[in-house]
Amino acid sequence: MASTGPAASSPFTRAVVSAMRKIYPESLAEKSWDNTGLLLEAPFNPARRQRNSVLLTVDLTKAVADEAIERRDSVVVAYHPIIFRGLKSLTLNDPQQQSLLRLAQEGISVYSPHTAVDAVPGGMADWLCDIVTGAISPSPSSTESSKIVSSGTYSQPTYPTPQSSSPGTPTIPHTRSTIHPSPPPVPEGFESAGMGRLVTFTTPQSLSSLIDRIGAALGNPAGFPVAIPQSVLSIETMQIRTVGVCPGSGASVLMKGNNGAPPDLLFTGEISHHEALAAIERGSAVVALFHSNTERGYLHAVMRRKLEEAVRREWDAASQEGITALEESAKEGGQGRLVDGWEEALRDREVSVDVSRRDRDPYGVVVRQGK
Repeated sequence: MASTGPAASSPFTRAVVSAMRKIYPESLAEKSWDNTGLLLEAPFNPARRQRNSVLLTVDLTKAVADEAIERRDSVVVAYHPIIFRGLKSLTLNDPQQQSLLRLAQEGISVYSPHTAVDAVPGGMADWLCDIVTGAISPSPSSTESSKIVSSGTYSQPTYPTPQSSSPGTPTIPHTRSTIHPSPPPVPEGFESAGMGRLVTFTTPQSLSSLIDRIGAALGNPAGFPVAIPQSVLSIETMQIRTVGVCPGSGASVLMKGNNGAPPDLLFTGEISHHEALAAIERGSAVVALFHSNTERGYLHAVMRRKLEEAVRREWDAASQEGITALEESAKEGGQGRLVDGWEEALRDREVSVDVSRRDRDPYGVVVRQGK
């Protein structure tokens, strides 16, 4: 029997992984507990190849796996790792493992960057800073279409148009620093990387104005939790000089983000009851948007475009290199990798990166209607 050669992922998948590692270096992730990188490498079947497309999601759920299979994507980039701990088996009895097995069967790989995206300069944490400092706001054309989408009275944020900022966008005067800098060695160009950011305004801002900016730029949720000290009469009267920012679950990063003291405002995705009490007892306020609502907007506003540009560069180089190798092999009279579908795959110039339409935070807001 002739050997089929070693299994390998598709050349396009390898280009996507290379692009992710360049814009979100894995060395910047929190390796003490996080699990980042290529978590599922699906073998390439050139006779039944996927599209040169990537699906971005915060969480890899069954609904998102179904979406990727329907779209025939090559790669799912799932911000949160679907595998956090070692597995002793992979079976169809576990819904999450079932999704991985189905994706592998279809030739779809899974890559998870997680805290590398939090840490990089210009990453998720800096994007949240841009929101509170006024550098990002909804585009005027999408303000009305960004209203709450409900199923009955259950609502969730929506992101119909990517929010954007430009170098000339005026921001509220402030300074910005990294709360927990990444330990050396840090890749060149990523010197300010680390977990959490501290924004210090030149002039204190009202908490109500910050809440308005956050809500408008992060999908207009129907509501989200806000905690203030019991000595403060109202949100409108509280003034904020420092804001600690961390996507996801950021209490451990933010509670000591200002020379050992919590900032005036902790802006994160989720925080426990006791952590919130500790913050307000120290005079701080808390804005918690539900865990992934601090993360999903970044995929729409920044990551989709950034990754597509990087993948195009990687794919241009990789596909040309592969075509040249095929041509040289043919000249030498060898078969090389002239397997059905390989040359067609390398000559396919399509590249697309999209954000999942089915990904959402597990929590929505039930809006009770008065009589």
